[in-house]
Amino acid sequence: MSAVPRAGGLRAAVLPGAVAGVAGGLVFGAAMAMLGTLPTVASIVRADSPYTGFAVHLVIAVVLGIGFAALVSRQRARAGELLFWGLAYGAFWWFLGPQTLLPLLRGLPVAWDLAGARALVPSLIGHLCYGTAVALVLVLLSGSRDRVRSGLRPTVLLRGAAAGLLAGSVVGGLGVMAGASPGPLPLAGLPLGLGYPLLFSAEREGAGPAIVRGAAYGFLCWIAAELTLPPLLRDGVLDWSHTAAAAAAGRLPGYILLGALTSALFTLLGALAAGLFTDDVRLARTEAPGARGLRATGHGILAGLAGGLVFTGVMVAAGALPTVARLVGGQSAAVGLLVHLVIAQIVGVSYAVLFRRRGFDLASGLGWGVSYGFVWWVLGGLTLLPVLLGGEPRWSAAGMAAAFPSLVGHLAYGAALGMVYYALEARANPWWVTRNEAEAARVAARQEQTLGSAPALWTLTAILALIIPLLVAGGG
Repeated sequence: MSAVPRAGGLRAAVLPGAVAGVAGGLVFGAAMAMLGTLPTVASIVRADSPYTGFAVHLVIAVVLGIGFAALVSRQRARAGELLFWGLAYGAFWWFLGPQTLLPLLRGLPVAWDLAGARALVPSLIGHLCYGTAVALVLVLLSGSRDRVRSGLRPTVLLRGAAAGLLAGSVVGGLGVMAGASPGPLPLAGLPLGLGYPLLFSAEREGAGPAIVRGAAYGFLCWIAAELTLPPLLRDGVLDWSHTAAAAAAGRLPGYILLGALTSALFTLLGALAAGLFTDDVRLARTEAPGARGLRATGHGILAGLAGGLVFTGVMVAAGALPTVARLVGGQSAAVGLLVHLVIAQIVGVSYAVLFRRRGFDLASGLGWGVSYGFVWWVLGGLTLLPVLLGGEPRWSAAGMAAAFPSLVGHLAYGAALGMVYYALEARANPWWVTRNEAEAARVAARQEQTLGSAPALWTLTAILALIIPLLVAGGG
């Protein structure tokens, strides 16, 4: 099922895209009116009236809505899948629009610098809200309400509530360890868990992709629960400034982990009857479980070692190996290197368990690997490492800023891990499955993945990795 009719291409995308663009434009426009930024848009046509700015903004919103509808015309019209396409689309237009085209249209120089990007944080959040609204309206126009109904089944809602409450309790405990009160995280688990099946109950995927999806979902919930609803309900205003974002950045790791853990538990509870971390049913299990497990473990060890070696360069440059050595009571860089490589292989094995047969080409291996590396930066670099060293999780703007080299290393580690694991897995086909059969299954699986939200998730994770340094810059 697609968001707009496939026949007719751009022509078929015009009406639904225009309607969705108007809806997204109204949401974004209302926010711009509250933030007082409409006169800036009006300056495109050499005016300064907010009403003129709103009219220009709506025209742009309609054009971008049609463009989005054309872009996703061959995607499945599921809320959870188009949602991430919309978020990625909104982030892309923030880079291209306010950062680039708007200054040019106003006759100003383009300044791609940190100060300019920090000033445009409200616009970034507005573009993400625009993309979300456009995507959800396209889902409604596509008539795929059965997907929402499937998430309203009592058993599914109960599973989501249980997953959210349990995840909220765990992450709330980590928040206490971070030196802060639990705050809204334990309570946020319930609405977050109830909302998850409404968006994603139709997704049939392994635990690994679900964790990445949940992390992105947690980021979206952070925008709603920390940056949007509190000032709106308390004072009737929006505060999407960089100052407000930096102040709330300390709770972002908690929401990312809350979303990831909720999705993992939701998948686990749903898979109990069929077995944990089952493969795609299209890829028949033609080998004994022991052979599959041993091969996947070996591939994970090798891929993790390759990623660990890549990560080592970052750790040496940052002087972090002695810190890792403290995990086993050592102090030398040599001990730290050994511990680091062991951890890299353990994480590699976990990747093999969670993402086995999820990489169908080098690009998908890279996408899942980088996304998993980002999750491990939040879970490992910001949370587990400082706790195991006897400290508190680095859930603060200053802590995340200090951990930026670790973020780069984790992303590089994930990239090498995903690509090497794909290369190893692609070579391991049972002898009784012909190359033509294996390739046909791989092509079908790749097409299925492309029609979903996987590419948008990979893109959104990369964008999030770029946004975090922007949010925490200058934060305390």
